[in-house]
Amino acid sequence: QQGYHRLDQGFSTVTPSATLSAIAFWSGISLSATLPSFEKVVTSSQIPLAMASHKVLMLGAGFVTRPTLDILSESGVSVTVACRTLESAVSLSAGVKNANPISLDVTDDNALDAEIAKHDLVISLIPYTFHASVIKSAIRQKKHVVTTSYVSPAMLELDEAAKNAGITVMNEIGLDPGIDHLYAVKTIEEVHREGGKITSFLSYCGGLPAPENSGNPLGYKFSWSPRGVLLALRNAASFYKDGKVVNVAGPDLMATAKPYHIYPGFALVAYPNRDSTGYKERYNIPEAETIIRGTLRYAGFPEFVKVLVDIGFLKDEEQSYWKEPIAWKEATQKLLGTSSSEEADLISAVSAKATFKDNDQRDHILAGLRWVGIFSSEKIIPRGNPLDTICATLEKKMQFAEGERDLVILQHKFEVELKDGTKQTRLSTLCEYGSTDPNGYSAMAKLVGIPCAVAVKQVLDGTLAEKGILAPMSSKINDPLIEELKKYGIACKEEIVSK
Repeated sequence: QQGYHRLDQGFSTVTPSATLSAIAFWSGISLSATLPSFEKVVTSSQIPLAMASHKVLMLGAGFVTRPTLDILSESGVSVTVACRTLESAVSLSAGVKNANPISLDVTDDNALDAEIAKHDLVISLIPYTFHASVIKSAIRQKKHVVTTSYVSPAMLELDEAAKNAGITVMNEIGLDPGIDHLYAVKTIEEVHREGGKITSFLSYCGGLPAPENSGNPLGYKFSWSPRGVLLALRNAASFYKDGKVVNVAGPDLMATAKPYHIYPGFALVAYPNRDSTGYKERYNIPEAETIIRGTLRYAGFPEFVKVLVDIGFLKDEEQSYWKEPIAWKEATQKLLGTSSSEEADLISAVSAKATFKDNDQRDHILAGLRWVGIFSSEKIIPRGNPLDTICATLEKKMQFAEGERDLVILQHKFEVELKDGTKQTRLSTLCEYGSTDPNGYSAMAKLVGIPCAVAVKQVLDGTLAEKGILAPMSSKINDPLIEELKKYGIACKEEIVSK
C-alpha cells in the first residue's frame, strides 16, 4: 500500500517503482500501482492484456465456429477468419470486433505457412483430413494448434516433431470428443483415488431436434449436410461386453439399437459408435469388463435407417440414372429392380428386401418413405449415386425451421465397485437446448465452439502448456478446462446411485 500512496504523491508514472512479475492478466491494483493513467484506460475497456496481445488464425466457417470467434473476440484476441471463399469468411466475421476475414487455400503449403507465421496459434475447424497438413505447417512455423477432432494416426505421427518445435497441439476439445472426455476422466480418476474400480463404462451422446421439433419419420433434423450422419451409420462397431470384444458389421449396426433410459420424458435409443475398445487404455480402465461409447437417437430412427440400408439407399457407387433429374419413382424402380414404377410394385419390392417387426412398423416406415418422396413423381436432385441423391432430398426436407431448436444429451454411466466391495452407479449427464433466437447458438455449436475457445485461451495464457499432440486425457489438462467451462454454464450433472 505504501507504494501506491507514494505514486499518488507525485512519483513518476512512467518509471515503475517496483517490478511485478508473473502477472498473466491485468489487475486494476497492479496497474494503478505503476501506471495509473493507463490503468484507467485498460479497466474501462475490460479486456485482459494477456489476450489482447495475441493473434489467432481460425480455419473454417462451419456452424460451430461462431461461438469460438465470439469468445476470442470478446477476450480481445485478434482473429483472422480464413475460408476457401472470402464470402464465407466475411459472413462469419460480420459485426465481430477484432475479426479479419481472408481467403485461404489450405492445400497451398506456401500460402498456409505464410499465414500461420503471422499468428500465435491456429484453430483448425476444417475437415479432419486437412489437420495433419495444418499441423505440419504449424510445426515449421513453431505455432500452437487447437482442433475439436479425434487424433488420427497421421496426426499422432507428428507428436515428436511438435515436441521438438515446442508447440502445443490440443485436439478432441469440443463436445464428443471433448466434454465427454473431461467428465469420463474426472470420475475414473476419482474412483481410482478412492481405491475403487470401474467394472462397466457406458457413454452415449446425441445431437437431436428438441422433442417438439422432431416431427418427421427419422425424428431428426440436420444442422449441416446429412452425408456425414448417414455415412456414420455404415460404420462397423467394436466394444467390450462382459469381458469379450464384440464386433458389429456396418449393415447390422441399426439392428443393435436398444431403448436407453436417461429421463422419462425422452424416448431414446442407443447404438454403439465405431471402435470403443481403445478406451480401456485411453481412459486407463483395464479392469472394465464392458466399455461402450455410442450414439443417441429418438425411437424409430434405427428401424427407418435400417430399411434405407436394406433397399440400397446408403450406397455411394456411381450409377448413370442418378445423374439425371428423373422422377423419384423411376429412380427407386431402377434401384430395386422392379418391373414397373407403380407404388404397389415398389412397396412390394421394399417389403421383400427389408424386415419389419410387425405390420404396424411396416405401415409406419412405408408412410415415412412416402414422406421422403421415393415413390413420387417429384424429380430427384441428381447427385450421381443413391446416398448423395437422397441426402440432397433429406437436407431440403429436414432443416431446422425458424424458431426451432436443437437438443444435446450426453450421459456417462459408470458401474463402480468400491474398495470395500460396495457397488454403485455414477452418472454424469448433460442436457442442453439450443436457442430459438435466429442470432443465438444451437446447443451443438455452443458445446463444440465454447470448449474450443476455452482451450485456445488456456494455450495462449500458458495454463495448458504441455507440448506435443494432446487430447484431454489427464486431470492436469482437464481440471482447468472443467472449471472455466462452468463459467459459461457448461457442466455435467454428477450423481451417485447406490445399488
